[in-house]
Amino acid sequence: MGTVRVGVAASDPDGIVAHPVETVACVTPGPQRPDIARIREIVAERDAAVVYVGLPRHLSGREGSSSALARTYAVALAGALAPVPVRLVDERLSTVTAHQALHASGRAGRRHRGVVDQAAAVVILQAAVDQERSTGARPGELVEPAAGER
Repeated sequence: MGTVRVGVAASDPDGIVAHPVETVACVTPGPQRPDIARIREIVAERDAAVVYVGLPRHLSGREGSSSALARTYAVALAGALAPVPVRLVDERLSTVTAHQALHASGRAGRRHRGVVDQAAAVVILQAAVDQERSTGARPGELVEPAAGER
């Protein structure tokens, strides 16, 4: 979850391959959240079974201020998307991996900004679906909506 943009990815119906969907612009928190409304539309259009939100951690595993923002955003999403579950998954190095993949594909660095969030979302989702397929359990931490938001 970026502070300015949120990359959205989806997987195929069998949960094997993740692909980019779009980048949604974030807005300042308030009663009207067009970013969350757009994500709700995407979830409904794709009949999503679960939504994964990347949880940024330091390389040491500790959480910082970005983690707190991601957790707050995930709680807001959980309230807006219920009964679809929202889960926080570790996103360490997802943006770095996305930049590397975009560079390897021949996309110039200055042209990354528009798609790097989607590419990072693909990295995060692919890791989640791979883990689910190998363990049989959904990865990450289940996010509960705030009291009174269900």
